[in-house]
Amino acid sequence: MSGNGSFWADKRVCVTGGGGFLGSYVIERLGEQGAADIVIPRKRDYDLVDGAAVRRMLGDVRPQIVLHLAANVGGIGANREHPAEFFYDNLMMGVQLLHESWRNGVEKFVAVGTVCSYPKFTPVPFKEVDFWGGYPEETNAPYGLAKKMLLVQSQSYRQQYGFNSIYLIPVNLYGPKDNFDLDTSHVIPALIRKCLEAIRRGDEEVVVWGDGSPTREFLYAADAAEGIVLGAELYNGKEPVNLGSGEEISIKDLVETIAELTGFRGKLTWDSSKPNGQPRRSLDTSRATELFGFTAQTKLAQGLRETVEWYRNEIVPTEAGQ
Repeated sequence: MSGNGSFWADKRVCVTGGGGFLGSYVIERLGEQGAADIVIPRKRDYDLVDGAAVRRMLGDVRPQIVLHLAANVGGIGANREHPAEFFYDNLMMGVQLLHESWRNGVEKFVAVGTVCSYPKFTPVPFKEVDFWGGYPEETNAPYGLAKKMLLVQSQSYRQQYGFNSIYLIPVNLYGPKDNFDLDTSHVIPALIRKCLEAIRRGDEEVVVWGDGSPTREFLYAADAAEGIVLGAELYNGKEPVNLGSGEEISIKDLVETIAELTGFRGKLTWDSSKPNGQPRRSLDTSRATELFGFTAQTKLAQGLRETVEWYRNEIVPTEAGQ
């Protein structure tokens, strides 16, 4: 489903995190939908953890719509190493930005949350009504809870002030232009890089965290951008809305698929001393379809193939030339 391009034509849109992975796709989608006045606040100019910088940014930009994508985020390893930073940075960015957006008369605020906020043992598929059913998985709970507070704030400001703030929950994202830094990346880019580097070095094995039993759902970044832009245009409710693909896959099957796509023929060794993370993760995405017509278009096999090819064509030649 496509929105009404004329909706964006006269809107000044501020996209925090617009220079990042997901943000680049959202900017592209906004442009396709007719948005011509898009502002991307850069951290070097406005550190959104700092309240004074948030106020200065909103005063300079004067946006009508704020899409809040900015986050301090990483995989399981990064979450274990930096739980305090992930909690503080994400909480302070969100709380201050939403509050000051309300104070500055922003017409609509789109808060992008995280699937990490769901309880560790949420019934599968995850439904929005189960969002408060327990504590998140421990390895990413500080990050997940910080982002979860945006929903509390969003609903509170809607109730007391009539502020039009919505809350979207994308599942794990992937795609070309992802973060492939092994210290901070998520599972798909980390595995792609590990396999291709193993091939280049002639390694006979790739070590993978956990035991392969957890399941995950992944959403292609371009599809996530479509969902966010549609929600921003068409949804004006208080309830959180999942954005996902509807495809659940075990980490074991994911690793084997990536090994095949990259051409790695060596041994896959599971390091069970490392954490698995949440046991299962798959979303019920019916609410997004019903409320604003979003359905993911990219199947996992296709998206993985395109991501591997992008890394092989864009990153590998650069590394080889160093």
